Amino acid sequence: MTEIQTPRLILRRWHDDDLLPMAEINADPQVMRWIGDGSVRDLERTADDIERWEEEWDEEGFGLFAVELLASGELAGFAGLSVPLFLPEVLPAVEIGWRLGRQYWGQGYASEAAHAALEFAVQDRGLDRVISISAAGNDASENVMRKLGMVLERETTHPAYGLPLRVHTIDLTEFHV
Repeated sequence: MTEIQTPRLILRRWHDDDLLPMAEINADPQVMRWIGDGSVRDLERTADDIERWEEEWDEEGFGLFAVELLASGELAGFAGLSVPLFLPEVLPAVEIGWRLGRQYWGQGYASEAAHAALEFAVQDRGLDRVISISAAGNDASENVMRKLGMVLERETTHPAYGLPLRVHTIDLTEFHV
């Protein structure tokens, strides 16, 4: 079982008892505002998401980690790697992404978790390049991308929703662990 510990977080595979807290995160309109078409997700959709994330671990050898607070054991959300199939123009690519509950915003958790996921990408998976895709206007996520050393590669449009997207990249051969 893949697990990474940072000073404040545990990044790990998904457990059955993660479903309800992740569904609560996905049901928050503020959290989901920049995801896809901005729609919230219900319990069933969240269960499908977690199942798909776990399948990606099995198929790709990487995936989205459940992010747990070390001090309390609370599920804060996710961070990790995935293949951005929704945006064929960037393929083949591996994307780093994160989604945290609103109560965990502004405390550096997303940057801490994403940095650990980049270390995993380099050290455990040997990746030399990772991208991150954000909706135009999602300044909080773009701030995390900048902290990671990512740079804007291109602007494009979401193929399904027609919304403006920004694709950032990082050359992991120069990433300092």
